[in-house]
Amino acid sequence: MDTSRRQSGIQQLLAAEQEAQQIVNAARNAKMARLRQAKEEAEREITAYRAQMEAEFQKKVAESSGDSGANVKRLEQETEEKIANLKQQAAAISPDVVSMLLRHVTSVKN
Repeated sequence: MDTSRRQSGIQQLLAAEQEAQQIVNAARNAKMARLRQAKEEAEREITAYRAQMEAEFQKKVAESSGDSGANVKRLEQETEEKIANLKQQAAAISPDVVSMLLRHVTSVKN
């Protein structure tokens, strides 16, 4: 009877060990599946983010290159306005500068 109880106890231990091994394997498989799923989700998010950033970059490139003609025209207009402003200021002070130069050139100092 002692032997049969030992055999029964050993069988129960073996069954418990197998059950524990199955539980560990199931948990390991579930973990691997979740890691695989997380990796796939991350790759999808990365792809979407990369596509969004590329679209924004292309939009900015299109805006800057498309507006280069407008920028050139705007800069030319601003330059012309500044040149006209400088000519106006020069014309306004030109008589004063000429009279000052004539006064200094014609005055004699001993």
